Amino acid sequence: MAFGTQDEPDEVMNEINMTPLVDVMLVLLIIFIITVPVMKHAVNIDLPQASSERELTRPETILFSVAADGSYYWNDQKIADADLVPRLAAEANKEPQPELHIRGDKDVRYERVAQAMSAAREAGVRKIGFITEPNPK
Repeated sequence: MAFGTQDEPDEVMNEINMTPLVDVMLVLLIIFIITVPVMKHAVNIDLPQASSERELTRPETILFSVAADGSYYWNDQKIADADLVPRLAAEANKEPQPELHIRGDKDVRYERVAQAMSAAREAGVRKIGFITEPNPK
């Protein structure tokens, strides 16, 4: 055993290994070269502005009544059977389409109410409702 020979591998290395550092720097350089042009190319779009307020346009309401004798009333005005379909067709073409509220007398034949509903459907009215009165206690 000889001490102090240069063939021994116990010598301390005084230099930093630069190869891993250079590899990491090259990878980062390639990543930046690829991503920077993608981030800079943007398409300018003029988007519409939306408001958070609710739209206050409410559709008109048509009160359609069928009396006990079978006669029709449009907003409390008596109308003939022949005038019903043209009026319903005119209202169906409006935007927003009005709501048709049907109120039938308790003594009227159901056939008259069914005829009015059929005419409204054929004219294109989509919003049909019924008005009823609660029983007195």
